Amino acid sequence: MSVFILLIACYLLGAIPFGLWIGQIFFKKNLHDYGSGNTGTTNAFRILGIKAGSLVFIFDLLKGTLATLFPLILHIHGVSPLLFGLLAVIGHTFSIFDHFKGGKAVATSAGIILGFSPIFFLYLIVIFILSLWLFSMVSLSSIIAAAFILFGVLIFPSFGFILTSYDLLFSIIMSAISIIIILRHKANLKRIKNQCESLVPFGLNLSHQKTK
Repeated sequence: MSVFILLIACYLLGAIPFGLWIGQIFFKKNLHDYGSGNTGTTNAFRILGIKAGSLVFIFDLLKGTLATLFPLILHIHGVSPLLFGLLAVIGHTFSIFDHFKGGKAVATSAGIILGFSPIFFLYLIVIFILSLWLFSMVSLSSIIAAAFILFGVLIFPSFGFILTSYDLLFSIIMSAISIIIILRHKANLKRIKNQCESLVPFGLNLSHQKTK
């Protein structure tokens, strides 16, 4: 019963729409009505500014990390911490507090990886930053990082690099997270194809998007 309750708690933790609530309480803005309409980190940065966007990122990241660490903190055994983290991602993406809408799962998914495998997290941060510099798009950088999650769980254990052995549950959950992130960016992929995706004000913009 305690495991079931904690799983529900992790979903509810993930479902807290920090971006939406910060926008409504402190800026009198509903993020659904601005920009991409998304309540996650990127739209919060774009609509609410750097300080608020940074807070949203930190809170969304910690949702995943805390959910993953809860079983260790509460000494719950027999269930992988990754399952608790996955419930937080599902909550973030389909929030009961926001009519089952939510973010695109990037920050909360990163939080799970940070809590479970900090070195794998650093590997993905390097991929994300490099992609952001090359293409100047948070969306594409997130998609590329998600693809490299799949690459990492499939290839690294063969060489004992970062991931020293194959872990079936880790591979399945990381693959699920990767697919969720990519699917949540379908609209962004269409804009990238049409060269009209939003850009950050730095980097090389190698795909020659036409918007700033």
